[in-house]
Amino acid sequence: MSRLEVQQLVVSRGDRVVLEGLSFSVANGEVLHILGRNGAGKTSLLEVLCGLRRADSGRIDPQPESRQRHWIGHKNALNPTLSALENLHFWAALNGERLDDPRAALSAVGLQKAQQNRPSGQLSTGQKRRAALARLVAVPRPWWFLDEPLAGLDVQGLALFADLLGRHAAGGGAVLVTSHQPLPGTLPTLRHLDLSPAA
Repeated sequence: MSRLEVQQLVVSRGDRVVLEGLSFSVANGEVLHILGRNGAGKTSLLEVLCGLRRADSGRIDPQPESRQRHWIGHKNALNPTLSALENLHFWAALNGERLDDPRAALSAVGLQKAQQNRPSGQLSTGQKRRAALARLVAVPRPWWFLDEPLAGLDVQGLALFADLLGRHAAGGGAVLVTSHQPLPGTLPTLRHLDLSPAA
C-alpha cells in the first residue's frame, strides 16, 4: 500500500454530521497532522480509517489492514495491574505478534527497567503514554494512526517522539496524527489537514 486515498467522506456521531465531503490523500513517507477544534471530527476520522467506526458514505482506498497499521487512541489501553512489560506482551499476544526484544522497545521510548516492571497504574501520565508508544517500536508497521500522542509527554518525551516520527517517515512509513499542539522536531514531509469549518 503506497497511498491512502479518501474521497467524499461523510461521518456522523449520533445525529450530528462531523465530517462532510472530506477528500485527501497520504503517501508513504508522509506525516499528516490533523488539526481542528474540539468536536471537529479528528478522532472520528482516525477511527473510520482504522475500521473502528463506519462512515455514512465516501470511499477509503485502500483501507489499511490490521497488520499494516498501528492505532493509539486517547486512552493508552494499559491494564493498571500489569507492568509496562506485561502490558506489551499482552498486547502482542492479543494481536498475534511475536516480540523479539520488548525491553528494548520500552527503553527506546525512555522507560527504565524499574519503570518497565512497575504496575502501570503507578506510572505517571507521561510514562503511561510512553508505554503505549512502545508498541510502535516493538512491532514495526507501515501506517500509524495516532490520536493526541503528545498528551502527558515532557520535553524529553517530545524529543523521543519526534525521533520516532522522523525515523518512521524516513523509512517510508506514513503517519496520520491529531494534536492540538505543533508536532516536535523537523519533518520534511509534514503536511496539515485542518478540519475546522471555514469562517
